[in-house]
Amino acid sequence: MSDPTESIRRQEVAEINANPGSREALEAEHGQVWDTDQMRADFDALGFMAPYIIVSRKCDGAKGSLKFQHSTRLYYSFQAD
Repeated sequence: MSDPTESIRRQEVAEINANPGSREALEAEHGQVWDTDQMRADFDALGFMAPYIIVSRKCDGAKGSLKFQHSTRLYYSFQAD
């Protein structure tokens, strides 16, 4: 099965994880940031395609996506669909 987004996503993963941001830096650039436990408290994970996770927000059921970096694992930039 061919994934037309694979090369773009691989490039994003490399860029994000080459110089992962601190929580403070990510908050300054993207707004709210979640660690894994916080993300699980606020969202249900529906699927992963690094550097994105598809989620459903628990408070209102809104579906969307978050970006994430691997180490330290932080989620940010929620975009509702």
